[in-house]
Amino acid sequence: MHAWPTNTPPTLPGRGQPLRLYDTSTGKRIATPAHRAEEASPARIYVCGITPYDATHIGHAATYTAFDLVQRVWRDAGHEVQYVQNVTDVDDPLLERANKNGADWQVLALSETALFREDMTALRILPPYRYIGAVEAIPLVVELVERLLACGAAYRVDEDVYFDVHSDPGFGSVSGVDPALQVKVFAERGGDPDRPGKRDPLDCLLWLAARPGEPSWRTSLGAGRPGWHIECAAIALEYLGSGIDVQGGGSDLAFPHHEMGAAEAQVVTGERPFARVYAHAGMVALHGEKMSKSKGNLVFVSKLRAAGHEPMAIRLAILAHHYREDWEWLPADLEAAQRRLARWRAAVSRPDAIPADALLANLRDRLADDLDTPGALTAVDAWADSVLAGGAATEAEADSGAPGLVARAVDALLGVAL
Repeated sequence: MHAWPTNTPPTLPGRGQPLRLYDTSTGKRIATPAHRAEEASPARIYVCGITPYDATHIGHAATYTAFDLVQRVWRDAGHEVQYVQNVTDVDDPLLERANKNGADWQVLALSETALFREDMTALRILPPYRYIGAVEAIPLVVELVERLLACGAAYRVDEDVYFDVHSDPGFGSVSGVDPALQVKVFAERGGDPDRPGKRDPLDCLLWLAARPGEPSWRTSLGAGRPGWHIECAAIALEYLGSGIDVQGGGSDLAFPHHEMGAAEAQVVTGERPFARVYAHAGMVALHGEKMSKSKGNLVFVSKLRAAGHEPMAIRLAILAHHYREDWEWLPADLEAAQRRLARWRAAVSRPDAIPADALLANLRDRLADDLDTPGALTAVDAWADSVLAGGAATEAEADSGAPGLVARAVDALLGVAL
């Protein structure tokens, strides 16, 4: 599966700082990647993608903007980046939506994935170097399930295959969800704790045997299709290996999705942890409730674009919030972002701009500190406001190269084209 066109970030003078990201599993900020820029190993990140039946809402956009920043900060620090993302192009929610709409599930998946690519391109999200669909990953899933069966970490219930979560002694350490709440959260987020025949209510589906009227593929496991968590584990292990630098996604994926996927990978490889940092973006609400496809309270990037809102303003509205915070989408946010974008563009067009070396250093410092975008935006605001208030006092104090440096820095580090 192909991703979307890239936009190569400009090269900036000097080199950025090591990125420190908040790790859900430890509650600490950890320097990433694990190696220095001078070392040959690439920085490796896996970010969970969409299930393509209703894309791309602002919650999606906020998550992928956050991990786009990770790529940008790493690149600025001199690292090669290997970023892998999946698309769950066969799963129950997709099939249910297709049936509801009277549509072919494959056509729906293709059309929504295409729309997602358009939105990512418009928002200037750097593409993954591998963009892998669940359907094309079925051979990888089958191989991984067979390995789990062989080592006793998986078992059959009728013709379905389940993962024994307690085969991983560290199960529960990724998300930190209270054991008393795990079954409840598991049920709310796609699990089947009440399935008869399971060893434990938390055991998750690896392979769903063929059901009448549903898509299936003939494999050594029998006819069927992948479970959700195993899809990401198989893709990540194939294209990045174990011990990756960052596993990313929305905070609603910490449990069970990232917990289950990490356990599956750790059991089969024997290597722990699967990821050095588990980074999670906050949830976006609308009208006081988390944006949810089931509730239908979604704001779509494509509809905002169709209404004439510039993608860079949409991106700035997202960047005004720290990636880990839960926040609510308000029309006022977009209006403020449009005004901010206009001020920045006016400032970089002035010939009497003040020097910007300190601004570049400040931007790097803010973003290296757990992607502090509100602080980064405030720093650019201060520079722009000073320029628009009168600029350099004398021609000798003006820096003719500052506007270009600011434009390149905002592009390279924040992904905003001025």
